[in-house]
Amino acid sequence: MNLLFLLALAQVRFENVGGVDFVLQNHATPQKQMIETMPGGIAIFDYNGDGRPDLFFANGATVPALKKEGPKDWNRLYRNDGNWKFTDVTESAGLQGEGYAMGAAAADFDGDGHVDLFVAGVQRNLLYRNLGNGKFADVTAKSGIKSSEWSVAGGWFDYDGDGRLDLLVANYGQWTKMQDRFCGDAARNLRIYCHPKYFEPRPNQLYRNLGNGVFEDVSVKSGIAAHKGRGMAVVFADYDADGRLDAFVTNDNLPNFLFRNLGNGKFEEVALLAGVALLDHGKPIASMGADFRDYDNDGKPDIVLTALNGETFPVFRNQGGGSFSDQTFASQVARLSNSRSGWGVGFVDFDNDGAKDLFTANSHVNDLVEKFEAATYLQANAVFRQTKGKFAEVPESGLQSTLAAHRGAAFADLDQDGRMDAVVTVLSGKVEIWRNVSENSGHWLQLDLVRGLGARVEVDGQHQLLMSSVSYASSVLDAVHFGLGASAEPRRVTIVWPSGQRQILNGVKVDQRLRVSEPAR
Repeated sequence: MNLLFLLALAQVRFENVGGVDFVLQNHATPQKQMIETMPGGIAIFDYNGDGRPDLFFANGATVPALKKEGPKDWNRLYRNDGNWKFTDVTESAGLQGEGYAMGAAAADFDGDGHVDLFVAGVQRNLLYRNLGNGKFADVTAKSGIKSSEWSVAGGWFDYDGDGRLDLLVANYGQWTKMQDRFCGDAARNLRIYCHPKYFEPRPNQLYRNLGNGVFEDVSVKSGIAAHKGRGMAVVFADYDADGRLDAFVTNDNLPNFLFRNLGNGKFEEVALLAGVALLDHGKPIASMGADFRDYDNDGKPDIVLTALNGETFPVFRNQGGGSFSDQTFASQVARLSNSRSGWGVGFVDFDNDGAKDLFTANSHVNDLVEKFEAATYLQANAVFRQTKGKFAEVPESGLQSTLAAHRGAAFADLDQDGRMDAVVTVLSGKVEIWRNVSENSGHWLQLDLVRGLGARVEVDGQHQLLMSSVSYASSVLDAVHFGLGASAEPRRVTIVWPSGQRQILNGVKVDQRLRVSEPAR
């Protein structure tokens, strides 16, 4: 039986292997404060330079005080020791954190070769510099990054092409500790989390990296602050192929933002014009997690996002020329997602057939939703396998066995066997680590690009952009992964580094993780 036939039969399968004892503390209260239902960000990155991706989890705090009351509320860092063994190194690394954390974003912002960490939270953001000796230093105060907003996510990208990574922070709505509106059914004494409309939209923030660990708030002069939303996720790509990175921000029950990089330090918000602000029906939805990646291998980055049941998970296909088409129904994702509510999401090739599949981390926002409508609170994660632009549910993926209040999701090859794994957080529950155990999967290639955030890579007509922002409030900084299908022939790899330098590697063997540095000029 040849490999091509086996690939046609391949089924994506996962096994929850555990190995990490982290429990996401959201500190639910009888008052149903909105922040309680929204934490759960993950960062996957190699903090100690041993070549294995490690796991960081943002964690909650007491409500409304927003104080971590002990070790159970600490943010957590787990060192990947290999063979699905992880060691909690939070305290020795100095990453316990402060306040009610939401999301995380990993990148080497100072260019010293060590991956640093930004943690977004409720009225308290933190910036940690990786010292390279297993420890991190809190450099928030020196950096000039402020903490007054309810921030959900952050993302690193070099928007001005100066070689230094800048930071875009996605902010939600106005929240105060004294907020005590009753939402729900008073007659039945059923209190639920309030509709987002009760939280005044806020602008996002853009910080320009000036070097020496200092950032300038350029939110106003860049044009970012002119647009107010309820930001949930931020992801990046060069959607119009002009050589500059653009930013997509999901908004909860408001039109999404697409910030087009004009190249002069300014951004233009073009989501409505580009066709990604709303679905074709023209109504805002509860946009949450997002991914900005080329799923159909035409060289143009597309967008997927999650939302609540009945809203579907929108898929916007990049048509070129600066516009997208709503492919939610044509891709079959509308049918697959209509009864689900989603948070984390990613386009990932789990069976290495060369087509990116779709993973969603699912659960409703409201824990009492069954008492108000035909929906469920606890849901299973899902994976939809792609074939030629259309998606189909994998009936025996192994994910169906676990119903939970899933939130963040992040994806990496944790055991470096060539198959992409998934990590998902759970409100008041133990984190899920899903090992990819798919059989009959294809060949693969992973490229570990040294200081390559923002690099563009092409292999076999597939295009990947190395960015660390993904999903809901989460981040992955690891090798770019390519599924290569049945052929074991060596491949040609084209890399365009952030500097603009083009590098071509011929005869690259498959089924390996290859570390690549930009050539000296």
